[in-house]
Amino acid sequence: MSSTDTSRVAEGQTFQSLNPATDEPLATYPVHTAADVENAVIRARAAASWWRDLGFDGRKHRLLAYKGLIARKSDELVQLIHVENGKPLDDAFIEILLCVDHLDWAARNAQRIMKPRRVSMPPLTKDHAGYLQYDPMGVVGVIGPWNYPVHTPMGSISYALAAGNAVVFKPSEYTPGIGTRMVELFAEVVDEEPVLQLITGFGETGAALCSSPGIDVLAFTGSAATGRKVMTACAQNLTKVVMECGGKDALLVDSDADIRAAAEATLWAGCANAGQTCAGVERVYIHDQVYDEFVAEITRQAEGVRAGQDAEADYGPITMPSQIEIIASHLREALDRGAHAIVGGLDSIRGAFVDPIVLTDVPADAAIMTEETFGPVVPLVRVPDMDEAVRLANASPYGLGNTVFSRRRGLALARALNSGMVSVNSVLRFASVPALPFGGRGESGFGRIHGEDGFKEFVQARAITRKRLGFAPEFASFARPDWLFTVADQLLKVTHGRHRL
Repeated sequence: MSSTDTSRVAEGQTFQSLNPATDEPLATYPVHTAADVENAVIRARAAASWWRDLGFDGRKHRLLAYKGLIARKSDELVQLIHVENGKPLDDAFIEILLCVDHLDWAARNAQRIMKPRRVSMPPLTKDHAGYLQYDPMGVVGVIGPWNYPVHTPMGSISYALAAGNAVVFKPSEYTPGIGTRMVELFAEVVDEEPVLQLITGFGETGAALCSSPGIDVLAFTGSAATGRKVMTACAQNLTKVVMECGGKDALLVDSDADIRAAAEATLWAGCANAGQTCAGVERVYIHDQVYDEFVAEITRQAEGVRAGQDAEADYGPITMPSQIEIIASHLREALDRGAHAIVGGLDSIRGAFVDPIVLTDVPADAAIMTEETFGPVVPLVRVPDMDEAVRLANASPYGLGNTVFSRRRGLALARALNSGMVSVNSVLRFASVPALPFGGRGESGFGRIHGEDGFKEFVQARAITRKRLGFAPEFASFARPDWLFTVADQLLKVTHGRHRL
């Protein structure tokens, strides 16, 4: 554990939030105990009933007011993200834009998604009417990450609140101030009940939230290793989980791709936010016909791109100090095994700051090709064709998001990739579209946030039937007439038996 990590360990019942670029203390926060967490969940249960009973219009009005307050406070929130997470002001502003768009969509679409509706009935049950409705789950626990401390947790919180749930939110111990402020702003528009509550602390606090029998859904963002622990804790109470566990996302460059745009996207998606993006680019597969051109272009574009805390820096520091050694160890192993650094190298690691590193000739089984590096390191791989690129991209146990650059075959290649999301001729745009679900497969987790699919993670379906015709015979009765099954058999053969190969 580094000295920076040591300074974060709780003393008594508090801990400090630090500026990752300077180690400067920013604020002190409580370490909430298991009892604190359970009390918050109990309060949330009562608040959930009140929030549900506000109805769609009442919740929509409050959530749109919350959205408006976030927009008006954007300067303050951007500055807070900048000092606590480390990312540049412009990148912090992107988070606020995404948050507001998703909150607006969730508030405006909740009634359409959840409203009761009639369903069609099969011939033998035409004497009944069938209804489907969606009800709030009740209390949702959200454990958020530090790399996108507003956009990512709000991707669960917005939809959970719009669906009528109360939320207990634990932000990362690296970004508690941002989480605190988001909850405080919500309380300015919903001050009657603790519909959105905050708990802060370390892993033990998150574990207490997972273990609480009062949680109906737990939405988690983090590593696959921690995700397994979350699932184990939630399993004790059969608590539903939504897991977003990172990725080893690939970018494919076809022979007809716009090479300048593909290189620009690769450099940004691999290095923005210091490479600390779960769906960022960590592997690049380039068609042999354009490989040399792509290498020359990304090398040219990388000139002058650097990490720093000054206004001219392109991105900020590594937020979590322990990640620096992971980046260094992945890089050392690759170089020791024959990889070449065409941009940067080991000297690019300057304390908390890591300048762009672009590698070629990396062994396929090197850690930097198979494990999540979570740093501004981009390995390039030459492939003979896109079939091989797809095969290599799909060989990973992760399956979060991928990118394809191709003028003619973009959609076809996107559909061949084994991941939850794909962006064609751009990067990460799926995360900015509220109507599209966000989530992955395999080691990247399961379940979705955003869109209708994400919305339905926080509701439960209720099926209702109502008998409409009192004279119709009843199957579910010992008094049913003998002729009922004769009629049913004839109807079966007429309706279904006529279908043949």
